[in-house]
Amino acid sequence: MYAEKKLLSTKNMILSALFVALIAIGAFIKIPVPICPFTLQLLFTTLAGLLLGARLGFISVCVYIVIGLIGVPIFTQGGGPAYVLQPTFGYLIGFAVGSYVVGLLTERFVRLTLTNLIIGNFINLFIVYLFGMIYVYLINTFYLNTAIGIWPLFLYCFILAVPGDIVLCIIAAILGKKLIPIVRK
Repeated sequence: MYAEKKLLSTKNMILSALFVALIAIGAFIKIPVPICPFTLQLLFTTLAGLLLGARLGFISVCVYIVIGLIGVPIFTQGGGPAYVLQPTFGYLIGFAVGSYVVGLLTERFVRLTLTNLIIGNFINLFIVYLFGMIYVYLINTFYLNTAIGIWPLFLYCFILAVPGDIVLCIIAAILGKKLIPIVRK
């Protein structure tokens, strides 16, 4: 019962809503890269997991996804139920799962060192890319009938995008180190 009250506290609902808004804003701050645009969504979904914990971080990302799927154009290329057929939808799934995992890791770390947070963020990054790249491959191959080879997939969906995301993981770890003790009080 206590966990439910804590999950639904006014503070937690406000923080979750704030992260839903930040993730939506992060979708529109983008650098166009072929196939998978570089956005700030990874930063905000990672911070959601770090600062809010596994459950609230996951819920925040899922609320963002649901709002986009009901038709509000808050994804990088619009919104609506048909967005699940966009090649990049897998990254959104990865954001939710990754945010849960990084939140769970930070809840379980004995000490929240910068190194631990960076490791957690890199695990989150791996999850996001895993879901995203598999989804791009499957949608392109089986739905769009424009099969993409493994090398172009790796080039466009990993090599070109990952350097910026590595920087975002480090920034999220630095911010998390400072903000986790404040937010999780």
